[in-house]
Amino acid sequence: MSRIAENLIQVRQKLALNAQSAQRAASEITLLAVSKTRPSKDLRDAYLCGQRDFGENYLQEGLDKIADLNDLDICWHFIGPIQSNKTKPIAEHFTWVHTVDRFKVAQRLSNQRPDSLPPLNVCIQVNISEEESKSGCLPDALASLAAEINQLPNLCLRGLMAIPKATHDAHEQHVAFAKMKALQLELQATYPQLDTLSMGMSGDMDAAIAEGATIVRIGTAIFGQRPTQPKQ
Repeated sequence: MSRIAENLIQVRQKLALNAQSAQRAASEITLLAVSKTRPSKDLRDAYLCGQRDFGENYLQEGLDKIADLNDLDICWHFIGPIQSNKTKPIAEHFTWVHTVDRFKVAQRLSNQRPDSLPPLNVCIQVNISEEESKSGCLPDALASLAAEINQLPNLCLRGLMAIPKATHDAHEQHVAFAKMKALQLELQATYPQLDTLSMGMSGDMDAAIAEGATIVRIGTAIFGQRPTQPKQ
């Protein structure tokens, strides 16, 4: 059994235990393998172990892997920062985008989504800890941005995404994720299709699942430590 196969078994077991502790079904939670900087062969290895959802942060690297692995039935998620001049290939090649944080980007994604494809699933990235160095819509601006995005014909507003301030304090982790759940519930009153909370990574997956995450983004625990120089 490969290292990646062993790691996936452990991550899935941890996810299931976290779900059980939160009195949730593990089937409610999608494991998204964060595959940035990883070679295509590692993704193929994970796929052969049953992994289907992969998240890419760097556009050109992601496009190369989509081409390399086009024989596999992979659901590709774009989870990196979005430059407005690079929205077209994202709209053309990905099924999910987690990092929409302004209307200009959303509008371009909708306009550039091919008619032959279903609407692009999008999450609004929320700067839940209100850090100046972080991307994301501020919580106070979320309702107006959601209303604008919901009008775009080739997007499906599915949920919210966050990368809270890094901390090892379990209480702080829970507080940030609980704020995200509260925002989701507020929006669901108007947008019932908003069923997704993309939050939680290798170091805080347990807190995220306890507070309602439906997608957890796991890289290191599956693939090991990343190379020091990411591929742009």
